[in-house]
Amino acid sequence: MERNSRAIAHLDLDAFFVSVEVLKNEKFRGKPLIVGGGERGVVAACSYEARTFGIHSAMPMRLARRLCPQAIVIGGDYEDYGKYSRIVTEILTEGAPLVEKSSIDEFYLDLTGMDRFLKSDLFVKELSQKVKRETGLPLTYALAGNKLLSKVGANEVKPNGQLMIPFGTEKAYLAPLDVKKMPGIGPKTTKELHDMGVETIRLLSQIPVRMLVNKYGKSGFTLSERAQGIDETPVVPYHEQKSISTEQTFSEDTISMSFLLRNIVEMVDKIGYELRSQNKLTGTVSIKLRYANFDTVSKQTRITYTSQDHILLDTAKKLFEKLYDRRLLVRLLGVRFTDLIPGNFQLNMFDGTAEKAALYQAIDSIKGQFGISSLVRGSSL
Repeated sequence: MERNSRAIAHLDLDAFFVSVEVLKNEKFRGKPLIVGGGERGVVAACSYEARTFGIHSAMPMRLARRLCPQAIVIGGDYEDYGKYSRIVTEILTEGAPLVEKSSIDEFYLDLTGMDRFLKSDLFVKELSQKVKRETGLPLTYALAGNKLLSKVGANEVKPNGQLMIPFGTEKAYLAPLDVKKMPGIGPKTTKELHDMGVETIRLLSQIPVRMLVNKYGKSGFTLSERAQGIDETPVVPYHEQKSISTEQTFSEDTISMSFLLRNIVEMVDKIGYELRSQNKLTGTVSIKLRYANFDTVSKQTRITYTSQDHILLDTAKKLFEKLYDRRLLVRLLGVRFTDLIPGNFQLNMFDGTAEKAALYQAIDSIKGQFGISSLVRGSSL
């Protein structure tokens, strides 16, 4: 790694949910293990032993059970996953100069300029060993000149692998890999490229940028740059967001339960979408109430980490019914989500179904394209 080049490490906790469960129960070690929902649910995570049977995350649980009837199936524990993620985050942020937490189990470190004090590869190796010593969790990392290469490299050497991609070899490293290995290329684009005969990143890098832009718009330019091993995306320092909230002061004080409940539905819809857009899960829901005489009260409850509206809404309604016990005119109402952790629908698979996951993704896609008010619950009308 040259002195003047960037030094970016991607750290990935191997099979994170499974690894946490193995720490809690050694009898799971070396066994095909599936973490996920019930019979109609989907696979949230699985051990490498289970993957040899063709099982993968988001697969319907019924199919996973057919592929590997001897697999051990457990429900998963959000609380423990959040706890271990926070411990690893603390170790990394205390040890590294710049840390980005990209998900509950993935991190980027910017170690640029550290070679004058300590070799970057030695530093990240020692830091990963510290994570292993203090948490027991296996970890894979790759060190490269940018985020793209470090992520691709880490994916290639899982599980429990270490890799350094020297500065200047980025394009050569990517060249033989299948285009599907490139972050940002999903199943649809992979199929399109394969149908065109473009199966490797080497072939993708040889396509004129104008052709890619004509076919894929602005993302075609990014695709061309990445195929050359170019990525200037910065490592964004990790700052833990404390809460996501919204509140409404009414033009007229009200005592109408139906009106107040409709507003709760609207608020949960709004910040639930915001939660998912930021790839966050919440572990605490709070309701705030201000009466016409300006007395302000609030109530909160801890829940299993989630970003699913139906769970959040049910919790918020129950809190409101317990809180609103004076039957006085209400001036203001608010909903707040706290105890946030990085995570996406993968965690929600523990208590959801494949159909429900697809529904939420479709709803969020429509809201993202046409605005948050483009879809509303009938109960809020």
